[in-house]
Amino acid sequence: MGNVAVVGSQWGDEGKGKIVDWLSSRADVVVRFQGGHNAGHTLVVDGVEYKLSLLPSGVVRGGKLSVIGNGVVVDPWALLDEIETVTAKGVEIGPETLAIAENICLILPIHRELDQAREEARGAGRLGTTGRGIGPAYEDKVGRRAIRLCDLRDVETLRPRLGELLLHHNALRRGFGIADADAAELERALLAIAPRLLHFAGPVWRRLDRSRQEGRRILYEGAQGAMLDIDHGTYPFVTSSNTVAGQAAAGAGVGPGAIGYVLGITKAYTTRVGGGPFPTELDDEVGRTLGERGREFGTVTGRPRRCGWFDAVLVRQAVKIGGIAGIALTKLDVLDGMPALKVCTGYLGGNGEALDHIPAAAADQALVRPVYETLDGWQESTRGARSWAELPATAVKYIRRIEELIEAPVAMLSTSPERDDTILVRDPFAD
Repeated sequence: MGNVAVVGSQWGDEGKGKIVDWLSSRADVVVRFQGGHNAGHTLVVDGVEYKLSLLPSGVVRGGKLSVIGNGVVVDPWALLDEIETVTAKGVEIGPETLAIAENICLILPIHRELDQAREEARGAGRLGTTGRGIGPAYEDKVGRRAIRLCDLRDVETLRPRLGELLLHHNALRRGFGIADADAAELERALLAIAPRLLHFAGPVWRRLDRSRQEGRRILYEGAQGAMLDIDHGTYPFVTSSNTVAGQAAAGAGVGPGAIGYVLGITKAYTTRVGGGPFPTELDDEVGRTLGERGREFGTVTGRPRRCGWFDAVLVRQAVKIGGIAGIALTKLDVLDGMPALKVCTGYLGGNGEALDHIPAAAADQALVRPVYETLDGWQESTRGARSWAELPATAVKYIRRIEELIEAPVAMLSTSPERDDTILVRDPFAD
Protein backbone atom coordinates (compact mmCIF):
# COMPACT_ATOMS: atom_id res chain seq x y z
CA MET A 1 0.00 0.00 0.00
CA GLY A 2 1.15 3.55 -0.74
CA ASN A 3 1.97 6.19 1.83
CA VAL A 4 0.12 9.51 1.80
CA ALA A 5 1.24 13.09 2.48
CA VAL A 6 -1.51 15.56 3.33
CA VAL A 7 -0.74 19.24 2.75
CA GLY A 8 -2.71 22.46 2.51
CA SER A 9 -2.94 24.03 -0.95
CA GLN A 10 -3.91 27.57 0.09
CA TRP A 11 -3.00 29.67 3.16
CA GLY A 12 -3.84 26.97 5.70
CA ASP A 13 -7.16 26.44 7.49
CA GLU A 14 -8.45 24.42 4.53
CA GLY A 15 -10.21 21.87 6.73
CA LYS A 16 -7.36 19.40 7.09
CA GLY A 17 -8.63 18.17 10.46
CA LYS A 18 -11.55 16.16 9.15
CA ILE A 19 -9.67 14.74 6.14
CA VAL A 20 -6.64 13.82 8.22
CA ASP A 21 -8.97 12.19 10.75
CA TRP A 22 -10.63 10.17 7.98
CA LEU A 23 -7.26 9.05 6.62
CA SER A 24 -5.64 8.45 10.00
CA SER A 25 -8.33 5.92 10.85
CA ARG A 26 -6.96 3.87 7.95
CA ALA A 27 -3.25 4.49 8.57
CA ASP A 28 -0.92 2.55 10.85
CA VAL A 29 1.51 5.40 11.46
CA VAL A 30 0.82 9.17 11.47
CA VAL A 31 3.74 11.62 11.22
CA ARG A 32 3.99 15.37 11.82
CA PHE A 33 6.91 16.68 9.75
CA GLN A 34 7.03 20.50 10.07
CA GLY A 35 5.74 23.53 11.95
CA GLY A 36 5.03 23.96 15.61
CA HIS A 37 2.02 24.65 17.81
CA ASN A 38 1.01 27.60 15.62
CA ALA A 39 -1.41 25.43 13.66
CA GLY A 40 -4.18 23.16 14.89
CA HIS A 41 -6.54 20.39 13.89
CA THR A 42 -9.91 19.77 15.47
CA LEU A 43 -11.00 16.13 15.47
CA VAL A 44 -14.22 14.55 16.69
CA VAL A 45 -13.92 10.83 17.48
CA ASP A 46 -16.86 8.94 18.96
CA GLY A 47 -18.45 12.24 19.99
CA VAL A 48 -15.33 13.51 21.80
CA GLU A 49 -13.63 16.67 20.47
CA TYR A 50 -9.86 16.94 20.40
CA LYS A 51 -7.94 20.09 19.52
CA LEU A 52 -4.42 19.07 18.52
CA SER A 53 -1.53 21.42 17.75
CA LEU A 54 1.56 19.24 18.15
CA LEU A 55 0.32 15.70 18.57
CA PRO A 56 -0.33 13.84 15.30
CA SER A 57 -3.99 13.03 14.77
CA GLY A 58 -3.38 9.28 15.03
CA VAL A 59 -2.70 9.60 18.74
CA VAL A 60 -6.42 9.65 19.56
CA ARG A 61 -6.97 6.33 17.81
CA GLY A 62 -5.81 3.12 19.48
CA GLY A 63 -3.24 0.80 17.97
CA LYS A 64 -1.40 3.42 15.93
CA LEU A 65 2.04 4.94 16.17
CA SER A 66 2.19 8.74 16.15
CA VAL A 67 5.48 10.41 15.29
CA ILE A 68 6.70 13.98 15.79
CA GLY A 69 9.49 14.26 13.25
CA ASN A 70 12.70 16.25 13.34
CA GLY A 71 11.25 18.93 11.04
CA VAL A 72 8.92 20.11 13.81
CA VAL A 73 9.96 22.61 16.49
CA VAL A 74 8.43 21.73 19.86
CA ASP A 75 7.52 23.83 22.85
CA PRO A 76 8.02 21.11 25.48
CA TRP A 77 5.65 22.68 28.00
CA ALA A 78 2.92 23.09 25.39
CA LEU A 79 3.41 19.48 24.29
CA LEU A 80 3.17 18.14 27.83
CA ASP A 81 0.02 20.22 28.43
CA GLU A 82 -1.49 18.79 25.23
CA ILE A 83 -0.60 15.25 26.29
CA GLU A 84 -2.24 15.82 29.68
CA THR A 85 -5.39 17.25 28.06
CA VAL A 86 -5.73 14.31 25.67
CA THR A 87 -4.94 11.79 28.40
CA ALA A 88 -7.68 13.30 30.58
CA LYS A 89 -10.13 12.36 27.81
CA GLY A 90 -9.22 8.71 28.12
CA VAL A 91 -6.46 8.41 25.52
CA GLU A 92 -3.43 6.37 26.57
CA ILE A 93 -0.13 7.87 25.41
CA GLY A 94 3.16 6.05 25.89
CA PRO A 95 6.36 5.20 23.98
CA GLU A 96 4.47 2.50 22.10
CA THR A 97 2.03 5.04 20.66
CA LEU A 98 4.07 8.28 20.52
CA ALA A 99 7.63 8.73 19.27
CA ILE A 100 9.49 12.05 19.19
CA ALA A 101 12.64 12.55 17.13
CA GLU A 102 15.58 12.86 19.50
CA ASN A 103 17.14 15.49 17.21
CA ILE A 104 14.10 17.76 17.32
CA CYS A 105 14.71 21.42 18.22
CA LEU A 106 12.94 22.99 21.19
CA ILE A 107 10.99 26.22 21.51
CA LEU A 108 11.95 27.94 24.75
CA PRO A 109 10.38 30.88 26.62
CA ILE A 110 13.06 33.16 25.17
CA HIS A 111 11.80 32.36 21.66
CA ARG A 112 8.24 33.30 22.54
CA GLU A 113 9.36 36.55 24.19
CA LEU A 114 11.51 37.51 21.20
CA ASP A 115 8.71 36.66 18.75
CA GLN A 116 6.25 38.90 20.57
CA ALA A 117 8.75 41.75 20.98
CA ARG A 118 9.54 41.76 17.28
CA GLU A 119 5.91 41.69 16.24
CA GLU A 120 5.11 44.55 18.57
CA ALA A 121 8.03 46.57 17.18
CA ARG A 122 6.75 46.13 13.60
CA GLY A 123 3.64 48.14 14.40
CA ALA A 124 1.45 48.48 11.32
CA GLY A 125 3.80 46.19 9.40
CA ARG A 126 3.10 43.18 11.56
CA LEU A 127 3.35 39.80 9.87
CA GLY A 128 0.48 38.31 11.87
CA THR A 129 2.51 35.62 13.64
CA THR A 130 0.96 33.71 16.52
CA GLY A 131 3.72 34.95 18.82
CA ARG A 132 4.50 31.42 20.00
CA GLY A 133 8.21 31.47 19.21
CA ILE A 134 8.18 29.25 16.13
CA GLY A 135 10.14 31.65 13.90
CA PRO A 136 12.94 32.39 16.39
CA ALA A 137 13.24 28.66 17.14
CA TYR A 138 13.78 27.88 13.47
CA GLU A 139 16.31 30.71 13.30
CA ASP A 140 18.33 29.10 16.06
CA LYS A 141 18.04 25.73 14.33
CA VAL A 142 19.63 26.97 11.11
CA GLY A 143 22.05 29.09 13.17
CA ARG A 144 23.26 25.85 14.81
CA ARG A 145 22.70 27.08 18.32
CA ALA A 146 19.33 25.43 19.12
CA ILE A 147 18.70 23.19 22.09
CA ARG A 148 17.65 19.75 20.86
CA LEU A 149 15.74 17.13 22.77
CA CYS A 150 18.78 14.85 22.95
CA ASP A 151 20.72 17.64 24.72
CA LEU A 152 18.51 17.19 27.78
CA ARG A 153 20.04 13.78 28.50
CA ASP A 154 23.25 15.28 29.91
CA VAL A 155 23.64 18.49 31.88
CA GLU A 156 27.30 18.71 30.84
CA THR A 157 26.10 18.95 27.24
CA LEU A 158 23.15 21.19 27.96
CA ARG A 159 24.96 23.85 30.00
CA PRO A 160 27.44 25.08 27.36
CA ARG A 161 24.75 24.85 24.68
CA LEU A 162 22.54 27.15 26.75
CA GLY A 163 25.44 29.53 27.26
CA GLU A 164 26.00 29.82 23.51
CA LEU A 165 22.27 30.28 22.88
CA LEU A 166 21.85 33.02 25.48
CA LEU A 167 24.95 34.87 24.29
CA HIS A 168 22.98 35.45 21.09
CA HIS A 169 19.55 36.00 22.63
CA ASN A 170 20.57 38.34 25.42
CA ALA A 171 22.15 40.70 22.89
CA LEU A 172 18.84 40.77 21.01
CA ARG A 173 16.83 41.19 24.21
CA ARG A 174 18.81 44.25 25.20
CA GLY A 175 17.99 45.80 21.84
CA PHE A 176 14.27 45.36 22.62
CA GLY A 177 14.66 46.54 26.22
CA ILE A 178 14.08 43.07 27.69
CA ALA A 179 16.07 41.88 30.71
CA ASP A 180 18.69 39.18 30.13
CA ALA A 181 17.48 35.59 30.37
CA ASP A 182 18.79 33.59 33.33
CA ALA A 183 20.74 30.53 32.12
CA ALA A 184 20.54 28.73 35.46
CA GLU A 185 16.78 29.20 35.67
CA LEU A 186 16.27 27.95 32.13
CA GLU A 187 18.53 24.95 32.80
CA ARG A 188 16.52 24.02 35.91
CA ALA A 189 13.24 24.31 34.00
CA LEU A 190 14.47 22.05 31.19
CA LEU A 191 15.98 19.44 33.48
CA ALA A 192 12.72 19.32 35.45
CA ILE A 193 10.74 18.20 32.40
CA ALA A 194 13.50 16.23 30.70
CA PRO A 195 12.49 12.77 32.01
CA ARG A 196 8.89 13.18 30.80
CA LEU A 197 10.03 14.16 27.30
CA LEU A 198 12.94 11.73 26.92
CA HIS A 199 10.46 8.96 27.68
CA PHE A 200 9.30 9.34 24.06
CA ALA A 201 12.62 10.26 22.38
CA GLY A 202 14.56 8.15 19.93
CA PRO A 203 15.72 7.71 16.33
CA VAL A 204 12.28 7.86 14.74
CA TRP A 205 13.78 7.49 11.26
CA ARG A 206 14.60 3.89 12.21
CA ARG A 207 11.06 3.15 13.36
CA LEU A 208 9.66 4.65 10.17
CA ASP A 209 12.04 2.60 8.05
CA ARG A 210 10.96 -0.55 9.88
CA SER A 211 7.30 0.37 9.41
CA ARG A 212 7.85 0.80 5.68
CA GLN A 213 9.59 -2.55 5.40
CA GLU A 214 6.66 -4.17 7.19
CA GLY A 215 4.26 -2.66 4.65
CA ARG A 216 2.46 -0.47 7.16
CA ARG A 217 0.45 2.53 5.92
CA ILE A 218 2.08 5.84 6.82
CA LEU A 219 0.28 9.20 6.78
CA TYR A 220 2.46 12.32 6.70
CA GLU A 221 0.43 15.13 8.24
CA GLY A 222 1.31 18.67 7.18
CA ALA A 223 0.38 21.92 8.88
CA GLN A 224 -0.54 25.31 7.38
CA GLY A 225 -0.60 25.62 3.57
CA ALA A 226 1.57 25.93 0.46
CA MET A 227 1.23 29.71 0.22
CA LEU A 228 2.71 29.99 3.72
CA ASP A 229 5.82 28.02 2.72
CA ILE A 230 9.04 29.83 3.65
CA ASP A 231 10.37 29.46 0.09
CA HIS A 232 7.28 29.25 -2.11
CA GLY A 233 4.72 31.31 -0.21
CA THR A 234 3.82 34.99 -0.16
CA TYR A 235 7.06 36.01 1.54
CA PRO A 236 7.54 37.64 4.04
CA PHE A 237 3.97 36.89 5.14
CA VAL A 238 4.75 33.20 5.58
CA THR A 239 5.56 30.68 8.26
CA SER A 240 9.13 29.68 9.13
CA SER A 241 9.18 26.16 7.66
CA ASN A 242 8.58 24.40 4.37
CA THR A 243 4.95 23.34 4.21
CA VAL A 244 4.99 21.53 0.86
CA ALA A 245 5.07 17.73 0.58
CA GLY A 246 8.78 17.67 -0.25
CA GLN A 247 9.43 18.55 3.40
CA ALA A 248 7.76 15.33 4.56
CA ALA A 249 10.86 13.33 3.65
CA ALA A 250 13.45 15.62 5.26
CA GLY A 251 11.22 16.42 8.24
CA ALA A 252 10.55 12.78 9.08
CA GLY A 253 13.87 11.18 8.21
CA VAL A 254 12.84 9.15 5.18
CA GLY A 255 13.84 9.19 1.53
CA PRO A 256 11.72 11.02 -1.07
CA GLY A 257 10.63 7.65 -2.46
CA ALA A 258 8.79 7.01 0.80
CA ILE A 259 6.21 9.65 -0.07
CA GLY A 260 3.53 8.18 -2.30
CA TYR A 261 0.29 10.01 -3.01
CA VAL A 262 0.17 13.75 -2.20
CA LEU A 263 -3.30 14.98 -1.25
CA GLY A 264 -3.85 18.75 -1.25
CA ILE A 265 -6.61 19.93 1.06
CA THR A 266 -8.45 22.72 -0.75
CA LYS A 267 -11.33 24.89 0.42
CA ALA A 268 -14.13 25.61 -2.09
CA TYR A 269 -13.42 29.32 -1.51
CA THR A 270 -10.34 31.06 -0.10
CA THR A 271 -9.40 32.24 3.40
CA ARG A 272 -6.38 33.74 5.07
CA VAL A 273 -5.42 34.65 8.66
CA GLY A 274 -3.16 37.61 9.39
CA GLY A 275 -1.46 40.02 7.02
CA GLY A 276 -0.24 39.61 3.48
CA PRO A 277 -1.57 39.69 -0.09
CA PHE A 278 -4.96 38.15 -0.86
CA PRO A 279 -6.03 38.86 -4.47
CA THR A 280 -9.61 37.51 -4.18
CA GLU A 281 -10.41 38.92 -0.73
CA LEU A 282 -13.99 40.18 -0.33
CA ASP A 283 -14.40 43.06 2.08
CA ASP A 284 -18.16 43.11 1.63
CA GLU A 285 -21.35 41.29 2.56
CA VAL A 286 -20.41 38.23 0.50
CA GLY A 287 -17.10 37.93 2.35
CA ARG A 288 -18.82 38.29 5.70
CA THR A 289 -21.40 35.67 4.68
CA LEU A 290 -18.65 33.19 3.79
CA GLY A 291 -16.99 33.80 7.14
CA GLU A 292 -20.21 33.34 9.10
CA ARG A 293 -21.36 30.24 7.25
CA GLY A 294 -17.92 28.67 7.29
CA ARG A 295 -17.27 29.58 10.94
CA GLU A 296 -13.98 31.02 9.85
CA PHE A 297 -12.05 31.46 13.07
CA GLY A 298 -8.55 30.07 13.68
CA THR A 299 -8.36 26.86 15.73
CA VAL A 300 -5.24 28.06 17.55
CA THR A 301 -5.57 31.87 17.48
CA GLY A 302 -9.34 32.37 17.43
CA ARG A 303 -8.74 35.20 14.95
CA PRO A 304 -11.37 35.74 12.22
CA ARG A 305 -10.19 34.66 8.79
CA ARG A 306 -10.28 36.91 5.75
CA CYS A 307 -12.54 35.39 3.07
CA GLY A 308 -12.72 35.55 -0.70
CA TRP A 309 -13.58 33.73 -3.91
CA PHE A 310 -11.81 30.57 -5.01
CA ASP A 311 -8.38 31.40 -6.47
CA ALA A 312 -7.56 28.79 -9.11
CA VAL A 313 -4.27 30.48 -10.00
CA LEU A 314 -2.98 30.16 -6.47
CA VAL A 315 -4.09 26.52 -6.07
CA ARG A 316 -2.67 25.54 -9.47
CA GLN A 317 0.67 26.96 -8.36
CA ALA A 318 0.44 24.92 -5.14
CA VAL A 319 -0.31 21.80 -7.18
CA LYS A 320 2.83 22.32 -9.26
CA ILE A 321 5.28 23.16 -6.47
CA GLY A 322 3.87 20.58 -4.08
CA GLY A 323 3.52 17.60 -6.37
CA ILE A 324 -0.17 17.36 -5.49
CA ALA A 325 -1.76 14.37 -7.24
CA GLY A 326 -5.32 15.11 -6.19
CA ILE A 327 -7.26 17.44 -3.92
CA ALA A 328 -9.75 17.01 -1.14
CA LEU A 329 -12.30 19.77 -1.72
CA THR A 330 -13.82 20.98 1.55
CA LYS A 331 -16.66 23.25 2.68
CA LEU A 332 -18.62 23.05 -0.56
CA ASP A 333 -21.83 23.39 1.48
CA VAL A 334 -20.82 26.95 2.53
CA LEU A 335 -21.58 28.03 -1.05
CA ASP A 336 -25.15 26.64 -0.98
CA GLY A 337 -27.80 29.20 -1.94
CA MET A 338 -25.50 31.71 -3.59
CA PRO A 339 -26.95 32.84 -6.96
CA ALA A 340 -23.57 33.23 -8.64
CA LEU A 341 -20.01 32.20 -7.83
CA LYS A 342 -16.79 33.76 -9.03
CA VAL A 343 -13.53 31.90 -9.64
CA CYS A 344 -10.21 33.66 -10.19
CA THR A 345 -8.71 32.34 -13.44
CA GLY A 346 -5.82 34.78 -13.84
CA TYR A 347 -4.20 37.96 -12.54
CA LEU A 348 -3.38 41.40 -13.83
CA GLY A 349 -0.11 42.87 -12.63
CA GLY A 350 0.59 46.45 -11.64
CA ASN A 351 1.11 47.48 -15.26
CA GLY A 352 -1.93 45.61 -16.48
CA GLU A 353 0.09 42.63 -17.73
CA ALA A 354 -1.54 39.18 -17.62
CA LEU A 355 -0.09 36.79 -15.03
CA ASP A 356 -0.66 33.07 -14.61
CA HIS A 357 1.04 32.84 -11.19
CA ILE A 358 1.52 34.89 -8.07
CA PRO A 359 4.75 36.94 -8.32
CA ALA A 360 7.64 36.33 -5.94
CA ALA A 361 8.24 39.98 -4.98
CA ALA A 362 6.07 41.35 -2.18
CA ALA A 363 5.65 44.69 -3.95
CA ASP A 364 4.33 42.92 -7.06
CA GLN A 365 2.05 40.66 -5.01
CA ALA A 366 0.41 43.72 -3.46
CA LEU A 367 -0.52 45.06 -6.91
CA VAL A 368 -2.08 41.85 -8.25
CA ARG A 369 -5.73 42.08 -9.35
CA PRO A 370 -7.90 39.02 -9.99
CA VAL A 371 -9.52 38.13 -13.30
CA TYR A 372 -12.82 36.37 -12.64
CA GLU A 373 -15.03 33.88 -14.37
CA THR A 374 -18.63 33.76 -13.13
CA LEU A 375 -20.40 30.42 -12.66
CA ASP A 376 -23.99 29.65 -11.75
CA GLY A 377 -24.66 28.88 -8.11
CA TRP A 378 -27.14 26.35 -6.77
CA GLN A 379 -30.10 26.70 -4.45
CA GLU A 380 -30.24 23.08 -3.30
CA SER A 381 -28.30 21.89 -0.23
CA THR A 382 -25.09 19.92 -0.68
CA ARG A 383 -24.65 19.45 3.05
CA GLY A 384 -24.28 15.82 4.01
CA ALA A 385 -24.13 14.49 0.44
CA ARG A 386 -22.28 11.18 0.20
CA SER A 387 -22.45 10.54 -3.55
CA TRP A 388 -22.20 12.55 -6.76
CA ALA A 389 -25.84 11.72 -7.48
CA GLU A 390 -26.88 13.75 -4.42
CA LEU A 391 -25.16 16.92 -5.67
CA PRO A 392 -26.93 19.59 -7.73
CA ALA A 393 -25.83 19.64 -11.37
CA THR A 394 -24.48 23.17 -11.04
CA ALA A 395 -22.39 22.13 -8.03
CA VAL A 396 -20.87 19.32 -10.07
CA LYS A 397 -20.18 21.82 -12.86
CA TYR A 398 -18.43 24.11 -10.37
CA ILE A 399 -16.24 21.23 -9.18
CA ARG A 400 -15.38 20.12 -12.71
CA ARG A 401 -14.39 23.66 -13.65
CA ILE A 402 -12.10 23.87 -10.63
CA GLU A 403 -10.44 20.60 -11.67
CA GLU A 404 -9.78 22.01 -15.14
CA LEU A 405 -8.33 25.26 -13.84
CA ILE A 406 -6.04 23.79 -11.17
CA GLU A 407 -4.99 20.85 -13.38
CA ALA A 408 -5.63 18.27 -10.67
CA PRO A 409 -8.58 15.96 -9.97
CA VAL A 410 -10.84 15.94 -6.92
CA ALA A 411 -9.99 12.76 -5.01
CA MET A 412 -12.24 13.48 -2.03
CA LEU A 413 -15.14 15.85 -1.44
CA SER A 414 -16.23 16.97 2.02
CA THR A 415 -19.84 18.14 2.36
CA SER A 416 -20.01 18.85 6.11
CA PRO A 417 -17.80 18.74 9.21
CA GLU A 418 -19.16 15.24 9.96
CA ARG A 419 -16.61 12.53 9.26
CA ASP A 420 -18.87 10.32 7.13
CA ASP A 421 -20.16 13.16 4.95
CA THR A 422 -17.41 12.51 2.45
CA ILE A 423 -17.51 11.51 -1.21
CA LEU A 424 -14.50 9.32 -1.99
CA VAL A 425 -13.49 9.45 -5.64
CA ARG A 426 -10.05 7.94 -5.29
CA ASP A 427 -8.56 6.26 -2.23
CA PRO A 428 -5.14 7.91 -1.64
CA PHE A 429 -3.88 4.80 0.15
CA ALA A 430 -4.67 2.58 -2.85
CA ASP A 431 -1.81 3.98 -4.95
